Amino acid sequence: MGRGRSKAKQTKVARDLKYNSQDMDLDRLTKELHGEIDTSNKKDDDDPFAEGNYIPRA
Repeated sequence: MGRGRSKAKQTKVARDLKYNSQDMDLDRLTKELHGEIDTSNKKDDDDPFAEGNYIPRA
């Protein structure tokens, strides 16, 4: 027992994803899938604590 509420929420999320139209830029998605956009220049995705980017405290 206790799974009813979480299952209902998962069902609601799945239904929203399936039936609600999402705002997507299909042209950009096509270019990204075909490798026409260089996605390595994104600075907002950089994680300062990711492997190799560790900055020791002074």
